[in-house]
Amino acid sequence: MLDRPYTYQKEKKSKNPNKHVSFKQQTEAYMEPFTLDVFISKRFVSASVTHRVTCKQVAVAGTNSKDIKAVLRSRSDIPACLAIGRILAERAREGDVYTASYTPRERDKFEGKIRAVVQSQIDNGIDIKVYLD
Repeated sequence: MLDRPYTYQKEKKSKNPNKHVSFKQQTEAYMEPFTLDVFISKRFVSASVTHRVTCKQVAVAGTNSKDIKAVLRSRSDIPACLAIGRILAERAREGDVYTASYTPRERDKFEGKIRAVVQSQIDNGIDIKVYLD
């Protein structure tokens, strides 16, 4: 286990497709229905909270929107990531979402800007479980 209290290890997938699937594996999507998706490019940052079962976005925030673009000095630095995390947390709480899970993409490392977005959400009242491989 890592030293960060909010990170979890993914369960290993079986190589045998005929193996029995546990009840927890079948119902995990329903027990943790909301996922966090963060996209960071060289020019902007965007993040969304999505319901896993219905695929509907509950809250969306990005540095390309007019109201956020006018306030920020740069659209892709750490203060912009912190602002996106804070705004996304406010919008998620308006939609009655208080927990979410985050799994980084294969090419993403959980550090820097991505960690800033996740930590900002945790500081603003959204409980996020981070699953690292």
